Amino acid sequence: MAKKRKELKRVKGKEFFNYKKRRGDRTDGWKVRFSDPTYLVVPHIMPTRADAQVYFEEEVNTEALDKFVRQQRRENPEMPELSRLIVVMAAATRAFSRYPKINRFCAGKQVYARNHFCMSLTLKKSMRTDASDATVKPFFQPNYNLKQVYDTVIKSLEGQKGEETVNNDTGAFVDKITNVPQWILKLVVAYANYTNNHRGMPNWLWKLSPFNTSVYITDIGSTGIGSVYHHIYNFGTTSVFIAMGKRQRKLILDEEGNPKYINTINFRYVVDERSCDGFYYAKTARYITHLLTHPEELLEAPETVTEDPLY
Repeated sequence: MAKKRKELKRVKGKEFFNYKKRRGDRTDGWKVRFSDPTYLVVPHIMPTRADAQVYFEEEVNTEALDKFVRQQRRENPEMPELSRLIVVMAAATRAFSRYPKINRFCAGKQVYARNHFCMSLTLKKSMRTDASDATVKPFFQPNYNLKQVYDTVIKSLEGQKGEETVNNDTGAFVDKITNVPQWILKLVVAYANYTNNHRGMPNWLWKLSPFNTSVYITDIGSTGIGSVYHHIYNFGTTSVFIAMGKRQRKLILDEEGNPKYINTINFRYVVDERSCDGFYYAKTARYITHLLTHPEELLEAPETVTEDPLY
């Protein structure tokens, strides 16, 4: 007979991410208490993300997405700068609301569920080979619709284009730690690694670190090349990396057997298999593909939000 689980206590007045902290939890997440012993052993067999990386790809027909973005930019004054990338970020947020286990991570040979959802994004300040990078890390709620994701992303990108711009907090943090003497950098990284593997970095540190994120995403297609498999970092807590390739023309047969060209984008995913199983990741990726081929669904908030059961 299965052991009955205790109901998790909640923080009053908080709609999402409202589990009360328990013994073994971190500053940035709750400890997952697995009922399947396999998941307790796996982090010891594969101690780093490099050991546990899984690669897969999805080719997405972007005909509906391209039309949707053009229409919204033309007809919706509230989203004049909408892009495919922002729609992808909205789709990832919506996928998290249905498949919350993608927001888990492994640290110190334990699996945790984040008490927040965020995405990291690095972009060139200008399209030159010697241009510097800007890094942003917006936070989202699982019930956000496209407009709310759009507003959050646009706000995080304010002032990040052009070489004369001032970095945001995350970008400034990255600049500072990469422009100090090597011995100081070693101490900072060692401290961050130690705290990350022992119940979590201080709040101020993980909130600034772009490597402590639910999803790292890149629009590599904006540079004119196809998608790549981008590694997930051993440093930090990144469990999912999504790389968008360039838009390409593909010849297919329509329903009547006639040849026609469509626009497609190849998405490549790299994920940490210690956080949840491959089938769960596959279901999530397929749902993201569905949303990108039916982007109008993102205009409304999700009907329900599924919470991580923490086991």
